Formats: sequence, C-alpha cells, structure tokens
Amino acid sequence: MKSLNTADTNFYASLNAMTEHAGALDVSVDHVVAEILADVRARGDVAVLEYTKKFDKLDVSSVSALELTKAEMKAAYDSLDLALRDALVTARDRIESYHRKQVAEGWRYTEADGTQLGVKITPLDRVGLYVPGGKAAYPSSLLMNAVPAKVAGVGEVIMVVPTPNGVKNPTVLAAAHIAGVDRAFTIGGAQAVGALAYGTKTIPQVDKIVGPGNAYVAAAKRRVFGIVGIDMIAGPSEILVIADENANPDWVAMDLFSQAEHDEVAQSILLTPSAALIDRVLASIETLLPQMPRKDIISASLSGRGMIVHTRSLVEACEVSNHIAPEHLELSVADPEALLPHIKHAGAVFMGYGSSESLGDYVAGTNHVLPTSRSARFSSPLGVYDFQKRTSLIYASPEGARTLGRAAATLAYAEGLQAHARAAELRMEELP
Repeated sequence: MKSLNTADTNFYASLNAMTEHAGALDVSVDHVVAEILADVRARGDVAVLEYTKKFDKLDVSSVSALELTKAEMKAAYDSLDLALRDALVTARDRIESYHRKQVAEGWRYTEADGTQLGVKITPLDRVGLYVPGGKAAYPSSLLMNAVPAKVAGVGEVIMVVPTPNGVKNPTVLAAAHIAGVDRAFTIGGAQAVGALAYGTKTIPQVDKIVGPGNAYVAAAKRRVFGIVGIDMIAGPSEILVIADENANPDWVAMDLFSQAEHDEVAQSILLTPSAALIDRVLASIETLLPQMPRKDIISASLSGRGMIVHTRSLVEACEVSNHIAPEHLELSVADPEALLPHIKHAGAVFMGYGSSESLGDYVAGTNHVLPTSRSARFSSPLGVYDFQKRTSLIYASPEGARTLGRAAATLAYAEGLQAHARAAELRMEELP
C-alpha cells in the first residue's frame, strides 16, 4: 500500500493521482454494445435468442422458454439450507423496514387567494432489475434493488439474470422469490439491457433499469439512459477507514480486505493520526493476507490503489475523506458522533468500532447500492425515492389567475413569447 502524509507539500496532488480512476468508457466495449442494442431494438426476441446462444451457450426456440416461473423460484427457496434461508429473510425484512421510512407522500398548500400548489407522488409502473449470474452471483444486490422498488409501490419488477450454460444459482432465485420479483428471464449482458429498455414481443419495456453488471452492462445502461431511467454507473468498490489509536488493527486490516477482494481496481484507504496504528495495521495485513482465499486479488488491489494516510488529526482525516467522497466510510474511533458533523460526502457511514462495512452490505437494512468515484459529492444511496416520481400540482383560483397572470405575461413578453403572455392574459380578462 502507498504511504502518504498530509504534512507533505504535494499531498493532495499525490492523493488525486491515487484516487483518480479511469472512468472513461472503453471504446471497443461501447462499439460492441452499440451494435447489440441496435440489433435488439430492430429484431427483438430473435436477437435476444441469438446473443443468449452466443454468450451463454443456451439454445432455445423462444424467449418464453427463458422465463423463470414463480414455482421455480419458490422451489429454489425451499431447497436452501435453513441458515441461508433465514439469513435471506432477515436481510429482506430489515431492508424493507428501513426503506419504509423513506416512502414519500404528496402534499398541498393553499394561498390566501385560493391558489393551490403541491406535489403528487407516483410509483413507477415497471422496473427492470439486472442481476449478475453464474460465478458472480449476488443475491444481496437483488434484495437491495427489488425490496425498495416493492416498498415504493412499483407495479411490476422484471428480473434478468444470465445463466451461462443453463446453470441457475439457487440463492439468486430464492432471493427473487422472497423479494417479490414478478417476472424473471435468464438473459444477460447488453442484450438484456436492450430488451428491457426497448421491449420485445415477450419482454415488456420498463421505465427504469437498476442493478450491477460488467463493463458491457454498464455501457448499455449508459446508452439507453433517456429512453429509460437508470440507477447509476458504478465504479470500483471503495472503503475508507478513519481510525484512532485504539482501533483494532486486525479489524481495520480485514475491513480494507473486504473491498479489495471485489477486484483488482477496488480501493481501500486508511486515514489515521496514529503512527503506531499504521505499524500495527501493516503487521496485521502481512499476517492475515495469506489466509484469504482471494489473497491474489486483495494483494493486487492494495498494491495498485491501496493507501495509508498519516494525518495530523482526526478532524483533518475527515477533511481528506470529504475530498475523496468514498462509497463506504468507517469511523473506527471511540467517539464517532464527534466526527460525524465534520463528514459531508460519503455514500454510507459506519460509526464505531463494531460497525463493519459488511453489515451494510447484507443485513443492516440500509442500501448497499452507493455512489462511487467521488459521486457521493452529489449522489445518494439507492432508495425508495428512486422508484417514485414527483408531479407538480397547480390550481390557480380566479384571483390567482389574475395576479399571477399579470406577472407571467410581463415575463413572457420580455422573453418574446407572445402566446405564453396571451394565454395568461385571456384568463385575466375572462375569469369572473
């Protein structure tokens, strides 16, 4: 891991160089995705079947044959080990409980002249949920996306999940069952995104596409944005730990590992004013790393993008953290409440020694779909609000139509929009 010190004159330049991630779209990937999307838009089910045969080695005669039944999803749930089944249900229940507090309600207010203004809240009609399949199967992500959609009142949740060589992950199917997924198709890649975005004879068009995927899925989501909504374009996983001198070095090391094990470009950062803790954490890394099944990935991530930053104080550590705006932020300190007012930018904040990032990934109840690549400066975790839309309500009373109309007409004339002005003036002239 690279060592930095905030006392260095070129600290922020070095920090920026280390935290910068090449988020530019791979041109070759984008070219392939553009062709696939155009083909799916033009040929629908036929194109989806061809790409599924090519990429997933599934040769069927119709897209209907790729649809999972609710009975199949229920059977997968019934087949699971009881402990795993209970863990899924616990996660689902806690995610649902947390997200129910996010449900927004419409509101109105009436002005003195009787004019009313307000907002109407409406859930989306249909949402598409992309779920990685095969080796990279994440039932927890399915729950994090599907449960808030259901809580929001989305009419229909349609899941797409690739099943290379026809191998279906029973835990993913079980999660779909307990999350209330309405329909599911065993398709993946850009072709699945295209099918959801444009609709085919078998797969209905959705209003929004959510869920993680590989570079091809991300490129496809970027391209269909505007035709449908998307959740976000996620970058590599990130964790930043702010720790004091009493933090457990083994816990800190393992927390750094927890994101590094995702992939080689994930980023793990430790900020601390304690030189002694830095030495202890480095020793823990050396001891614990060989024990990790994914040690090669962790090692590549830590050596390529990992950092340990010696700060002059915990408050300065917060300032550096705000600059980075991490996806996951752990306040591994004795008094996290004292630091929280100094935190402005983070996807999720884990407060205190006992709050591991892993809890947020699975069962805390908060959403683990979080902004990455510094987008926590302007973005929020996925939530119920991503599956609801707001519509403005305007009722102008006769008096309001006259008084507001006069100002509206004046502004419209100033902008050279005579029809706008006359639309307001006609009501001023004719309403009782």
